[in-house]
Amino acid sequence: MERDPPSPPKSAKPPAAARVYERPRGGEARAIADLMPAIGRTAFRRFGFVQSSVVSRWGEIVGPAHARHCAPESIRFPPGEKADGILQLVVTPAHAPLIQHVIPEIMDRVNQFFGYRAVVRVKLRQGAVQAPASNDPQRAARTAPPSLKPIPVELGDSLRDIGDPELRTVLESLARSLGEANGPK
Repeated sequence: MERDPPSPPKSAKPPAAARVYERPRGGEARAIADLMPAIGRTAFRRFGFVQSSVVSRWGEIVGPAHARHCAPESIRFPPGEKADGILQLVVTPAHAPLIQHVIPEIMDRVNQFFGYRAVVRVKLRQGAVQAPASNDPQRAARTAPPSLKPIPVELGDSLRDIGDPELRTVLESLARSLGEANGPK
């Protein structure tokens, strides 16, 4: 009877070259934008929003003029249905009468967005409305970035002699802010 030669003892750790790194919590890293619809879906459904895009695209649905003064708060549907709901809007107090007059138009636009008769009634609640994020290029052009504001004349020539561009930029910004603080003479 012939025996196999004894194998060398195995070490507890495999060689370093054979190890492959694996993330301890599973899966690849994902962008937060990919996770937000799943995270926000529960919160939006709690307030009756079938689609979270009603809130995020409110300015497109009702137009920028109305979006500045009203925002959707919730949509309440009858039990077991996803139609014939009541849309609750938060409206700035001064614009409540104006919004009250355009309720039929708002209902039409919301129903057109859903593609069916989702809203049959609108309730208004007066309160503070957060201004929507503006993508309006005219509004962005109204305020010049700090780098385009003029540097006071008495400081302009002395700053041009500085060789380090980063230091010059910081000092120019400081000069602009000092010029704004002192105001025109």
